[in-house]
Amino acid sequence: MRERTIASHFARAALGGARRRGLDYSGLLQQLGISPELLDEPRARIAPEQFTRLIQGLWLALDDEYLGFGNAPSKPGSFAMMCHASIHCRNLEKALQRGLLFYSLFPDAPRLTLRREDEWVRLSLDDAQSWDPDHFLSESLLVIWHRLGSWLIGQRIRLEQATFSYPRPEHGSEYDLLFPCPLTFDAEQSSLLFHSRYLAMPLLQDERTLKHFLERSPADLLSRPDDGDSLSSRLRRLLSRDAAHWPDLEAVAAHLHISPQTLRRHLREEGSSFQELKDQLRRDIAIYHLGRAELSLQQIAEQLGFSEPSAFHRAFKKWTGLTPGAYRSQEQ
Repeated sequence: MRERTIASHFARAALGGARRRGLDYSGLLQQLGISPELLDEPRARIAPEQFTRLIQGLWLALDDEYLGFGNAPSKPGSFAMMCHASIHCRNLEKALQRGLLFYSLFPDAPRLTLRREDEWVRLSLDDAQSWDPDHFLSESLLVIWHRLGSWLIGQRIRLEQATFSYPRPEHGSEYDLLFPCPLTFDAEQSSLLFHSRYLAMPLLQDERTLKHFLERSPADLLSRPDDGDSLSSRLRRLLSRDAAHWPDLEAVAAHLHISPQTLRRHLREEGSSFQELKDQLRRDIAIYHLGRAELSLQQIAEQLGFSEPSAFHRAFKKWTGLTPGAYRSQEQ
């Protein structure tokens, strides 16, 4: 229930390659309960499960794990074969090197490189040759390799910096869910920077855990936002324990052993606010329940602490551009 929802931008962007290839994906969207109305609304959100299934459906329909954005298609099964080739390596450095070597065997594949910079290591992507107007493939590849590496060693790799070879896009506010670290746009290349100590860590996964991992990956790697260790993420986890009885800012500050002024300032530095965090969490919990039939609109409003269903109705439309009723009807 605490899963973060996905901005409609990413669903529209993911469909770009299908449009380019002339694929009629209306049946797939109908099957997933994603209406054109929802896709056209910039503020709308979709559930992570829907997004995972959308990516998987597009892979099958296009016969291409690059979703139509690469110079040449990547046959379904390529990612799984790369994982099988890497899973027996003794540490993360060997596994990443073998995985990157695997993709380098395909001349038209986007090129990724790993290089050390003193105590740091940079994973760089050459995305100059891709047809990727919304940068969907670039973002996806960086996210997938970061989260694959984290999964292999059984702990989250803390990112120190993410750079992008293009200007900050309109959906830049969503980047904290993908890359919870300092961001640099208009850079020489797209890359991720992390500490080299991770490279020596042994792999904690094996063929058995890989089989389970590949049932949904890498699609669910894209749909599972990285909460990171920011103050916003910690507050979200704290608030999500009881959505109907929100602690006020003063109570939260006391829980964190800081002053309310310091809490406000830290959130402002992260580009957020206490009210914005509460609204985002309420929105995501509402979308979770609206996608299921267990609770009425009134019960959802009560669970979120609204005294009147009409107040919930107005708030939800402000958050997503759709009314709760319209959202539920297109989900069915």
